[in-house]
Amino acid sequence: MKVQSHINTYLLSGLLLLSHAGLFAQSKTKLNTEIELLKKDKALQHASWSVCVMNTKKDSILAEYNSTSSLVPASTLKIVTTGAALSMLGSDFKFETKLQYDGTFDSISGKIKGNLYILGGGDPTLQSSYFRDKKDSLTVVEKWAYALKAKGIKQIDGAVIADASIFEDNMVPAQWIWGDMGNYFGAGANGLSYHDNTYTVFYNSGELGSKTSIVKISPSISNLQFVNNVTAGGNGDNAVIYGSPYSNYRFAEGTIPANKSNYEVDGSIPDPSLFCAQELTAALKKAGISVSEKPTTVKIQKDNSEYAAANRRTLYTHYSPSLDKIVYYTNLKSNNLYAEHLMKYIAFKKTGLGSTAEGVKIISNFWKDKGVDIGGLSMNDGCGLARANVITTKTQTQILRVLSKEKNFNSFYNSLPIAGKSGSLGGLCEGTIAENNLRAKSGYITGARGYCGYVKNKKGELLCFSVLANNYECSPTEMKRKLEKILVAIAEMD
Repeated sequence: MKVQSHINTYLLSGLLLLSHAGLFAQSKTKLNTEIELLKKDKALQHASWSVCVMNTKKDSILAEYNSTSSLVPASTLKIVTTGAALSMLGSDFKFETKLQYDGTFDSISGKIKGNLYILGGGDPTLQSSYFRDKKDSLTVVEKWAYALKAKGIKQIDGAVIADASIFEDNMVPAQWIWGDMGNYFGAGANGLSYHDNTYTVFYNSGELGSKTSIVKISPSISNLQFVNNVTAGGNGDNAVIYGSPYSNYRFAEGTIPANKSNYEVDGSIPDPSLFCAQELTAALKKAGISVSEKPTTVKIQKDNSEYAAANRRTLYTHYSPSLDKIVYYTNLKSNNLYAEHLMKYIAFKKTGLGSTAEGVKIISNFWKDKGVDIGGLSMNDGCGLARANVITTKTQTQILRVLSKEKNFNSFYNSLPIAGKSGSLGGLCEGTIAENNLRAKSGYITGARGYCGYVKNKKGELLCFSVLANNYECSPTEMKRKLEKILVAIAEMD
């Protein structure tokens, strides 16, 4: 009887093992099936694409295809930057912007005999649309003006000078293209960024093929020379604004939809730090504080050999929202400017100057030191806009796995869009096991699309994954739907 009992037990155990193996094979087969279908897809015959899936609890790959191939990641690269920023700076970190003066301050007369400086601290959120309280009618610089007035300041016998020297003067990474940098998504990181470094052009359009007219540009940028060659046509915003940093010359080409009023197209502010100085000067005068000289920047003074270093005293310090909130909008809204700021600030903390070259080097080495295989990784910016960026899905998946063990993981995890619910994943995976379950950073630039993030399988285990595709021969929307099937198949893995 005992022998028979043991035999029955072994048989039952074997059947259970076979059953579990069958279920795993079935779920794995679905992903394999989707991969095999993509291999045969004519739209991907000349494309490069890759998949990698890992369990966050195990240092092994569950499924993969071309996982060591280097591909253009587009905005999925932001996970490399935002993850490093949270780990290196901490979720509670805040940027500081300081108002300082040189010369003397007579508290009785309220007169500063000298200049007022805005010392940029690399904060990307000053007057940002993402952190603007709609119930608060005052701008950031107006609040600064009233804070100075409360300290008894009535007169500044000098200029408001913006100091953005915490970052390199070159705002735009070398690998960004001419067609991007004049637009809002191509606004470069400045040591003193303001108003998301963007302005809005309001257009009126008429019949198809007719030339559009500009109603206004807001906020108004001093000395901006704007040439408009935009015509009416198409179904969306296909207007491109061209222009380089620090140049006030801008020209726009392309199309916007016909018969529209106040149609909005956003461009990048040529010199954000100068704009901030101009806005603060106007706010001071509005608050009843006179300023004797025109606003300028340390860069302009240095370019004109007019800068003279002087001892400064701090009057007021402005603190940014905490880093977890900044990372939330960086990933949810795929904010290029925020990502570039984070990368350059990391470089500043390590070297004393925020530069793209040092930022990518420090971040790459950070992940290498964490045990991530960075073979095949080449970063050229922090946000993924540069077409020269490449990474493997294996590297991205390993980074996601490492992040799952970091103390600030919840801040990172909560920043990722949710399938079927938020951000760029709002219309993705609806009605499937991935809806309201899968969280991922998406990426898209011409010829490149991808997703990387996390999803819980049927056992409740957290999987991490990366899926990238380059040079496909179908529409971006079609490619999105093809990758969506891969994402659902990953979610259904046991």
